[in-house]
Amino acid sequence: MESMIKILGRTTSINVRKVLWTAAETEADFVHENEWAGMRPTSDAAFLALNPNGLVPVLVADEGVLWESNTICRYLAARANRHDLLPVSPFARADVEKWMDWQATDLNAAWRPAFMALVRQRPPADGSDVIRSVDAWNAMMLLLERRLMTTDAFVTGDNFTLADIGLGLSVQRWLLTPMARPDTPALLAYRERLQARPAARAWIALDIP
Repeated sequence: MESMIKILGRTTSINVRKVLWTAAETEADFVHENEWAGMRPTSDAAFLALNPNGLVPVLVADEGVLWESNTICRYLAARANRHDLLPVSPFARADVEKWMDWQATDLNAAWRPAFMALVRQRPPADGSDVIRSVDAWNAMMLLLERRLMTTDAFVTGDNFTLADIGLGLSVQRWLLTPMARPDTPALLAYRERLQARPAARAWIALDIP
């Protein structure tokens, strides 16, 4: 029997929700310590001993400690032998990881100035950064819209994978941020498909961007 794991990090973090959703999909036995980066600062020595970067999420298991959300998600899928979420075939796995990496790099970089100003209420020194960020964010989501118009299901094809977890949460964040957006029927249909998953409902249905 596998031992219980701990997941550290506040649920307002999209990266923490990514890990919690994956844990639910894999039916992992876990304890969630929601207070980190909220009531308890990640600058605490106890937290820095786990992740010297001072960032959430962190996973604590018998084998040791992991940080970086995509790494934790891969670990949870592998731990549960969920090859549907993360395929064994080298190309199929790389195709999933391609979209995971895109979400964590290009997409996140596009939304950050707009989201921090419009939702977190932390405007940048240069207001034009927000305008550029909104434009870049919308462009990225239109790229995803075109991809989903092709698959008419999930981002890599007919099957739900780890890539859809980060992307699904990104769609949620985009839709809940107060800004002008283009029409995206494929993204809206995608969100409904994701919300139909029992493991997703606690995370993607929240009114938390």
